[in-house]
Amino acid sequence: MNRRNFINTSLAGAGVITGLDAVANKFDAPARFENKLSLKVFGTNWGFVGNTDAFCAAIKKEGYDGTEMWWPGSKERQAELLAALKKYDLQVGFLCGSHSVDYPVHLDAFKNQISAATSQFGIKPVYINCHSGKDFFTYEQNKALIDYTTEASAKSGIPIYHETHRGRMLFAAHVTRNFIEKNPGLKLTLDISHWCNVHESLLQDQEATVKLALARVGHIHSRIGHEEGPQVSDPRAPEWEAAVKAHLSWWDQVVEHKVKNGETLTVLTEFGPPNYLPTLPYTKQPVADQWAINVYMMKLFRERYLK
Repeated sequence: MNRRNFINTSLAGAGVITGLDAVANKFDAPARFENKLSLKVFGTNWGFVGNTDAFCAAIKKEGYDGTEMWWPGSKERQAELLAALKKYDLQVGFLCGSHSVDYPVHLDAFKNQISAATSQFGIKPVYINCHSGKDFFTYEQNKALIDYTTEASAKSGIPIYHETHRGRMLFAAHVTRNFIEKNPGLKLTLDISHWCNVHESLLQDQEATVKLALARVGHIHSRIGHEEGPQVSDPRAPEWEAAVKAHLSWWDQVVEHKVKNGETLTVLTEFGPPNYLPTLPYTKQPVADQWAINVYMMKLFRERYLK
């Protein structure tokens, strides 16, 4: 018996139902709205083994609307991606940012990526998501990135969001609140799993700050975090029920804002590969199937918010 069959057999023997229907029925549905949500779900190439064409073929087969990936710097990679998107009739959102710890270098690289992603691709991206700044840059240094993207978004007509991500500008809830209050044009990519990890909680003690942030969300990364990490091993497992319910509650509020404002919500299913995904000691074998989890999250969003 191979490892995957062993795990599936063990789960079944323990009485754990891993299918979508069981989990979709397990959690209370959100309040229904007079108008229907406009939803687009994107797949990540993070952890995918294969070329761009194979990846796009795979997400098209699963039923995704498109993909979010890092801005491809070279002309060759841009052409490869553009051809695959057109071939499989997929949309794209780009991830932009810099890893440099030298602020002038970081700022220059950040601006160059944003400029290219808004003007140098053959089709218009649905959005741009930013890994913005560093947690140790000053407020004014990080604010310059927001100011640049605000102008770039207005000029291009492409929504540009800043991600709530560890190590970046919006790494913590209370820090993000300061940016929100001082920057009315700031729009967020909500990956609230990072905040659960940073604050070692499901944010019960920061409800007002979280509520303020949820009203600024344009895009969601649908990874589920917990008090001691940014990614649960498998959201279908019963031991993670409290974390799943907390994230669903936050996403419900974002959906409510989107429906009331008549806006499209974009979602990236972004459960990551090892070492985000826990592994068995000594073997480095993942304890769950990353691809299957992300497909599950895509279907959960559609089951919860479109039916």
